[in-house]
Amino acid sequence: MAELIGKNGTWTFDGDLLRVVPGHDKDVPRLRAALGEIAIPLAALAGIAFEATPETSKNAKSGAGRIRVRLRAGSDPLTQACGGRIADDADPYQLDVPAERGGVAEYFAEEVRDALTVARIPSDPAGRYLVAPPPVPISANGQDGTGSFDGDVVRLDWGWLADLKKRSAGNREWPLSALEAVEWRPAVGMDWGWIRFRIRGDAGIVSQNPRLDPNCLTLWGTKKESGNSAVLAAAIVGRMPHPNAAPEKPSPADDTAATAVATAAAATPAAAGSDHDALLRRLRELGDLRRDGVLTDEEFATAKQAVLKQL
Repeated sequence: MAELIGKNGTWTFDGDLLRVVPGHDKDVPRLRAALGEIAIPLAALAGIAFEATPETSKNAKSGAGRIRVRLRAGSDPLTQACGGRIADDADPYQLDVPAERGGVAEYFAEEVRDALTVARIPSDPAGRYLVAPPPVPISANGQDGTGSFDGDVVRLDWGWLADLKKRSAGNREWPLSALEAVEWRPAVGMDWGWIRFRIRGDAGIVSQNPRLDPNCLTLWGTKKESGNSAVLAAAIVGRMPHPNAAPEKPSPADDTAATAVATAAAATPAAAGSDHDALLRRLRELGDLRRDGVLTDEEFATAKQAVLKQL
């Protein structure tokens, strides 16, 4: 067991699992504290490095630096949700190392590298999340409201600072299956941050301005806001379909629907003219398939139109 105690947390590695535990000091960034302990399986790791702090001043101490791990693409919902926009001091996959533990950090990094070499962990993107998403229920405050997620439903509840357009649209609520994407941006300087929800079949964003978009919770200028909202985004993204997952095979019902539509469309005028009764039977079959839920209304209408053209 290798252990490394840094300025803002503790890392341990047992050969199979790297555990990242945040510190309890008041200066620990809110994002790290909100995430709590993170368990990173060896299969999710792509590399590790200890970077010594350059001795650029008389006060710099030899051996101090920062250790950081690099994760495989697609293995971690937090990284997926935040897209590399987390500040270094709040990044849970970095640890500041004091001068007296510089040698321990080098040893720790070597232990992880040796384990990666022996295990021959692939470098290609992961097809599923290997790091668990943050637990639910979870909520985060923004400038104009509160976002929450209970594992099934995402909600945006507006506060009194919300723009009239958002309050007129009312509080928002979507099942997880309705989400197409989640976008997170931290508040930086005088620029607004946001967590925005892209909804399947939605007509589009009402406004690029996050203060006016009713599918968007705005963040303004505090690490407390940005940190909690990043954890909320990770909790949601980690429970959505993985972007690298293989497409699901169609169910037998889907195959039946596709066959019905294709068969109807492939009917020829000659066949229609020689067997009028067969086409009428086909129309009845299509009606039965719609009644049984095999065909959607849209698929039924398409197939029916193809048959009617042959009568």
